[in-house]
Amino acid sequence: MESSQKFSNSKEVIAFLAETFPNCFTLEGEAKPLKIGIFQDLAERLEEEERVSKTLLRSSLRHYTNSWRYLYSIKKGNFRVDLDGNQDAAIEEEHEEHAKKQLDESKAKAAEKRKQAAQANRKKDARSSAANNGDKAGKSPAGRYNNGTKSKNSRPIKTPPAKLSDADLTVGTSVTVKLGKAPMHAVITEVAKDGVHVQLDTGMVVKVNPQTLRLARSKR
Repeated sequence: MESSQKFSNSKEVIAFLAETFPNCFTLEGEAKPLKIGIFQDLAERLEEEERVSKTLLRSSLRHYTNSWRYLYSIKKGNFRVDLDGNQDAAIEEEHEEHAKKQLDESKAKAAEKRKQAAQANRKKDARSSAANNGDKAGKSPAGRYNNGTKSKNSRPIKTPPAKLSDADLTVGTSVTVKLGKAPMHAVITEVAKDGVHVQLDTGMVVKVNPQTLRLARSKR
């Protein structure tokens, strides 16, 4: 028997839509352009569905269509689909231009957030490094006998990326996530009970454990 407990966030609603209308909504891979006015179609088809409110449905639909993965699908020549996957109107050039503008703006905002986070991390690292160097100069033999000069064998200490605090675990925070051999830049798009959704620079949205995330740094 299905639970009548209401959905609490966009992630749950989008997963429900992908399960209920698999020929229209997808959770991964290439997205399909949606029919204009599909919210009204959804509202009518889900009129008896008590788990999702119209307010959450509208915000979830906005979240879905603002994702990079969806915006990439708005290309002239592609066709929009209805809830059952049937072809609707073709994408027009003005729609493609509008989607490209949204995508460029979204990427610019993500890059700016990464830059700000990296600047904050550099300042934090600099303060930490200064404090550590001060302690070493006052306590170590090198500090007493080298008159403040660096040893020939001294090497810069690499400070590992900072873990996310509860305050950092919010939508819009720039982070790095290790998928494969190297960490990738991403932006948090949703924080849920069972994980955190992040959007990579490629546009892909993945769910990860918050313990695997680190605050983003700029490339040096």
